[in-house]
Amino acid sequence: MFTGLIENVGKVREVNKRSGSWRIVVDAPAVARKLRKGDSVAVSGVCLTALAITRNSFAADLAEETVRRTSLSRLAAGSAVNLELPMKAGSPLGGHIVQGHVDGIAKLLSLEKAGAQDWRLKLELPAGLQKYVVDKGSITVEGISLTVAAVSGRNVEIAVIPHTYSATNLNRLRTGGSLNIEVDVLAKYAEKRELAAPSAVTKELLIREGF
Repeated sequence: MFTGLIENVGKVREVNKRSGSWRIVVDAPAVARKLRKGDSVAVSGVCLTALAITRNSFAADLAEETVRRTSLSRLAAGSAVNLELPMKAGSPLGGHIVQGHVDGIAKLLSLEKAGAQDWRLKLELPAGLQKYVVDKGSITVEGISLTVAAVSGRNVEIAVIPHTYSATNLNRLRTGGSLNIEVDVLAKYAEKRELAAPSAVTKELLIREGF
């Protein structure tokens, strides 16, 4: 499990596209020195397994499903990726519960200055995910735990503080680019519970809608 607090920004050295899967090599000395073969590491929000570890880098294999369903498909030599190691038992939960299981790819609409220092990130969610996103709720974007500032349909706005902008790959992304999105898993559990044992209000809505 992760928390969405980025430890380091790595640089992709190689992307080897093989039949059915890819292998990436990431230069990140501060993270690589903490890894052992088989350890989990979140790469821009995607939980991967560290392989071929050196003092300065690690490799990871991307399954065909991972390439198809995440923004890692855009990676090339020189790409910046957000890195986080799993949270240790007993550590403070500084962000929110992040699994490293990407729910979909959002479109970056804009990332602009808002005031003297802050930034405003606007994105468009893929269809179906908007029901899990609420104003002031948590959302994971490229592995970063962020707080939703506004929601309008599938469009989401997020206030980004200067530290987050400078310490992650957000400052290297471009308008129209793809963003890994993981919604709050607690919202999914809440939905499942509500569907299994709907409240009186929910029952009334279901009847009204003809279900």
